[in-house]
Amino acid sequence: MAAAPGGVSAQRLCALEDLADGGARGFRVEAAGRRPRRVFVVRRGEAVYAYRDACPHMGVPLPWGADAYLTSDARFIRCASHGALFRIESGECVSGPCRGESLRAERALILDGAIWLKS
Repeated sequence: MAAAPGGVSAQRLCALEDLADGGARGFRVEAAGRRPRRVFVVRRGEAVYAYRDACPHMGVPLPWGADAYLTSDARFIRCASHGALFRIESGECVSGPCRGESLRAERALILDGAIWLKS
């Protein structure tokens, strides 16, 4: 974990330009003294939404392939194992076996042209 610009304790994930607007990308996050975890980030313009890469239904990873977190129209996050659909802005499940539950949100921010995951 490093200090992000402005002294925020965070880990740099990637440059903002490396994540297409309307796209999603997964990351392995490591922190001293903790088990590595998988997270993913969805970009909507100048906003980013980050979640733990685990379906609340059974804890399985969401994508069917590398960085394949979204539906074909990029309107929802999709669990490839169960077909559950989640709102991008809130992580709330709106369809599928975990309806009413939510993805576990992570705290991400954009600073100096990069996406950072807060500790």
